[in-house]
Amino acid sequence: MLKTVLLASVCALAVNASAARADEYSDMAAAKAKAATAHADKWDGPTTGPKIVSNKTIVFVAGDLKNGGILGASEGLKEAAAAAGWKVTVVDGQGSVSARTAAMNQALTLKPDGIVVGGFDTKEQQVAFDAAAKAGAIVVGWHAGTRPGPEPEAGIYANVTTSPQDVSDTAAFQAIADSGGKAGVVIFTDTQYEIAVFKARTMEAAIKKCGGCTVLEFVDSPIGESSQRMPQLTTTLLQKYGAKWTYSLAINDLYFDFMGPSLAAAGMKGDGAPKAISAGDGSESAFQRIRAKQYQAGTVPEPLNEQGWQLVDELNRAFNKAPWSGFISGIHLVTPDNIAFDGGPKNIFDPDNGYRDEYKKIWGVK
Repeated sequence: MLKTVLLASVCALAVNASAARADEYSDMAAAKAKAATAHADKWDGPTTGPKIVSNKTIVFVAGDLKNGGILGASEGLKEAAAAAGWKVTVVDGQGSVSARTAAMNQALTLKPDGIVVGGFDTKEQQVAFDAAAKAGAIVVGWHAGTRPGPEPEAGIYANVTTSPQDVSDTAAFQAIADSGGKAGVVIFTDTQYEIAVFKARTMEAAIKKCGGCTVLEFVDSPIGESSQRMPQLTTTLLQKYGAKWTYSLAINDLYFDFMGPSLAAAGMKGDGAPKAISAGDGSESAFQRIRAKQYQAGTVPEPLNEQGWQLVDELNRAFNKAPWSGFISGIHLVTPDNIAFDGGPKNIFDPDNGYRDEYKKIWGVK
């Protein structure tokens, strides 16, 4: 009898301890998500660096200009290059390996001083990167690897991105916080990209640490084929999981561009489950959905225009044979609650921190 009582007591203690850990994790997730919604109005980037080198030619090789993140970074680069007095050519990789190979080859034939790789892995185009190194072109990446900063093994002077770990954790934390620690999650990724796998697995790990949450499915679907695949895939997932599916997490907003009609056809409300939260990049269409509360509840956007200016700054540092700036943009979360002051009239995340003037001061231009 005594043994039975003791065993019951031990079991009860274990259950209580497990529940306490679960509550503690959910509280941490909620605190992290809330902190990420703070207004981004303070410059924490570089304040010193080399003066601008004049008359440089740059080619931005885009993985796919249909991707709002890549497009936004390219627009920021063009704006910053104009201030620097540089010439920029943008070549579209059109979302396929073969087209990106052709785009890289086209970039090399232009014999630029610098190449920016936007939104695809260096490993995929290793031959072209080797050719760029032999030609003496400086290569800088935007979302071209799994970490910010230099990647000498890949031939990249610096990769400009927020921390993929922190972006992914923040998206998952928002789902945990918003659900009260009871999220039923489907995760969308594209395994042809190393960074996409990294972000998706990070979100998966964060959700699995939440005791009351469930990862229903880890979906591998080519992001470049979202318009064709997502409508039917959304319907299939609704039929499979029904009310258990309460949150969608994706490595990019583009997946959610094509979910709404299928959800609406199934009678799902725009501000109800399954709630969509993206771990990047903060496209204009994502901001529109969040503002209207129509089939997207959050995004962890990149400061795309600011990162375009950073790309020019990193290239200039490379031309001057200086180290990279060391700057990694902070993490920000946009939801219906803060989009009024973070979305602006253009439906983009453009930090109110004076980055344009800060870079111009460093470069010595007006």
